[in-house]
Amino acid sequence: MAIFSKTCEYALRAVFYLAYTTVKGKKVGIKEIAEKIDSPESFLAKILQDLGRKGLISSAKGPHGGFYIEESELSRPLSDIVEAVDGHSLFTGCALGLKQCSEINPCPLHNEFKEIRSRIRQLLDSSTIGNFNEELTTGLLSLRQIV
Repeated sequence: MAIFSKTCEYALRAVFYLAYTTVKGKKVGIKEIAEKIDSPESFLAKILQDLGRKGLISSAKGPHGGFYIEESELSRPLSDIVEAVDGHSLFTGCALGLKQCSEINPCPLHNEFKEIRSRIRQLLDSSTIGNFNEELTTGLLSLRQIV
């Protein structure tokens, strides 16, 4: 079970891949990114365009163009990507999907889920886009499911 939407999963994988290729000084096209992270190309194109508009990744047009990550973007926390794609619901939403769930009117899972949300927020706030490059480069981490 995933905690992120499929859109957010693809966005995170794409950003990690872009960070990995940026270290090598390369700009990458949609086709390559989609292949490397096992994502539908047209869906990924929309996600990357949106991330570019929100200033989380960069792109260049032309024969030597493509998507890339600026050095300054490597220090952005992963929570910025999650919020750009899925909004704040992961950090504020009810475990049961109730609209009225709050401290005053808690659902049966409210207190326990509030702690889980807080830990997820802390993890994503303290992990940056650039944190994982060394592990990706050495093969300790992967962006594709191995079957």
